[in-house]
Amino acid sequence: MSEAVKPGRGRLRASLERIMPAINLPDRLERTTTLDRPIQYLTRLVRGRLRQGRLRDLLHGVPIGHPLHPLLATGTLGCFVGVGVLDATDSDPRDARVLLTAGIAGAIPTAAAGVADWSMLHREQQRVGLAHAAANLAALGLYTGSLLLRLSGRERAGRMLAYAGLAAVGLGGYLGGHMSYRQAAGANHAESVTHLVPLGWHDLCRLPDLPEGRPVTRRLGYIDLFVLRHSGGVSVLADRCAHLAGPLHQGNIVIEGGERCVSCPWHGSTFRLSNGSVVHGPATAPQPAFETRIRPDGLVQVKPIHL
Repeated sequence: MSEAVKPGRGRLRASLERIMPAINLPDRLERTTTLDRPIQYLTRLVRGRLRQGRLRDLLHGVPIGHPLHPLLATGTLGCFVGVGVLDATDSDPRDARVLLTAGIAGAIPTAAAGVADWSMLHREQQRVGLAHAAANLAALGLYTGSLLLRLSGRERAGRMLAYAGLAAVGLGGYLGGHMSYRQAAGANHAESVTHLVPLGWHDLCRLPDLPEGRPVTRRLGYIDLFVLRHSGGVSVLADRCAHLAGPLHQGNIVIEGGERCVSCPWHGSTFRLSNGSVVHGPATAPQPAFETRIRPDGLVQVKPIHL
């Protein structure tokens, strides 16, 4: 019996070995340096053209408090998957054309939001992101060709291109999922602070130990805090930026709309010191903020602010 099982196990092992290179593709992309030079050029180009302001904040998703790219991508991908379902069930060809047109139109703002986010990522994330973009660009070309073939009456050829486009967009989605869930691109890197700091007041430090007008970091339990002593008192935020965990205490203090804010030194995310709300992206989640009070003996105490 054991002898009969061994050949089957050998075939299964061989099959897994053939599959593993595909599974390890994102890991290999993270480590490859082949495209670092064009990545660096494209990053400078996008950042130079897309300056901090309303348009960039909109593309990042600051007004909705959530990255815009995955929201748009869900709609676009739904249209393309719907085309595949309609083609497979021999539905009315006009329905597939409508979905194709909607998906192609939706791909434009989706790509714009994706490029804005990509330009503000770490290099390892950008390497995978470039492959993600290439797969989606190939899918867009295939779907556009599919629509043109259908409009010219070549329905069967159009369906074949659409199936190829579905495979390409599936690869793009796989790489995008790796960026989101493995590399934490777009995730809130300050979310854990809410769970690590219990409610109520906590002793932080003594007021005389804080320099005037210069942000420093102080530790409270498991977390690092951004602390700024100023003429109005003491402002405290979580120190690790919600975007990609940059050290806010190394950032610049700026005035936005008459309010004192801090700008992250890594990618420029800007937060109000009063409550941690986002003024400018790429961060979309508010920075955890703390209410402060100073006891008569000079001890600074803090407690979390829940927006």
